[in-house]
Amino acid sequence: MTIDNLSAIVSTAGGGFFAGILMGWALKKVMKLFAIIAGLFLAGLAYLQYQQVALINWDKLEQASKGVVNTLINATKMIDNGSPEIAALDITNFGIPLTSMSAGFAIGFMKG
Repeated sequence: MTIDNLSAIVSTAGGGFFAGILMGWALKKVMKLFAIIAGLFLAGLAYLQYQQVALINWDKLEQASKGVVNTLINATKMIDNGSPEIAALDITNFGIPLTSMSAGFAIGFMKG
């Protein structure tokens, strides 16, 4: 292994790690912003109901949210149950960059 090959591997792994940190940090910020907006929206609905400006059927809202959560869970399960051949192919093609990017993503998500 020459110095050129080693520097290419290090730059690929380092670039993937840095990109993973940025993606994890950004995703966590977006999730926090979405949670704040959803919380303020629900607080606004509760306030409007308290002031008797609007009548909110909380049971129907709960049923709708359960349906959305169940749909997301089912979609996630379908992604997880992918073909093992495809998973093996992904790992062989992306090896070090994928590993370093996922490590960077985890760190960025925790620090975000």
